[in-house]
Amino acid sequence: MHIGSQLIRDNFRMDRLPHIWCPGCGHGIIMKTVAQAIENCNLEKKKVCVISGIGCSSRAPGYMDFNTLHTTHGRALAFATGVKLANPELKVIVITGDGDCTAIGGNHLIHAARRNIDITTIVFNNNIYGMTGGQYSPTTPTNEFGTTAPFGNIDKAFDVCKLVDGAGATYVARGTAYHANQLTKLVENGIHNKGFSLIDAISICPTYYGRKNKKGSAVDMMKYLKDTAVDVKVGEKLPKEKMAGKFLIGEFKNTIEPEYTEEYLKIIEKFKTVK
Repeated sequence: MHIGSQLIRDNFRMDRLPHIWCPGCGHGIIMKTVAQAIENCNLEKKKVCVISGIGCSSRAPGYMDFNTLHTTHGRALAFATGVKLANPELKVIVITGDGDCTAIGGNHLIHAARRNIDITTIVFNNNIYGMTGGQYSPTTPTNEFGTTAPFGNIDKAFDVCKLVDGAGATYVARGTAYHANQLTKLVENGIHNKGFSLIDAISICPTYYGRKNKKGSAVDMMKYLKDTAVDVKVGEKLPKEKMAGKFLIGEFKNTIEPEYTEEYLKIIEKFKTVK
């Protein structure tokens, strides 16, 4: 396992660095965990394809030295499905944001999960549209503020993990930018899963979400993740009142079911035998 500068040299396009994310943004940490997880899984670089849509998170594949594809807003999973079907031997990884994935891309998300196609999706979830001006997203907590919710958001937020679990994903987990070592392992497990995997990676956006909602500095927002996230194995044993204001992290689901591209190839082979 490489760490530090060696990991960067081996897995990133050095001429594209430094990245453009704001000081204190959690996305750089999450991007590093993805690169570390890929390396820990000993994947051949030429057999890895990293795909994104539009948004702050979606800049990540431009920095990463793999086969990469930067697509249109909300359509990363649609492109990823095409890539996986065209070449099932590729390990396809989607990097997306909470708005990109659950708003304009929400239908693609639930159907990728329903099909159980072998794609690993990491949601860089910072509860806001950071790149386009701070609009509230489907994961912005109720009563929090955004540029499109100046008097507070009245919508109920999506729980991304419950959403994809209900839609049929076979691997579901959540980690945070603070708990980087755990997040790396969760991404590794998602990569190893033969089916649709989603890791909800809780990030921080001090620039838009933090300022608009008076969350303090980037350090304060990181401390919030540290103090508020509870591992699912611990949380299951705590009384309800102890979990008030907290959220769960860890592995929520890991099951084995038929994978979409393999089932599709069976159809092709069956058709070949039909005269």
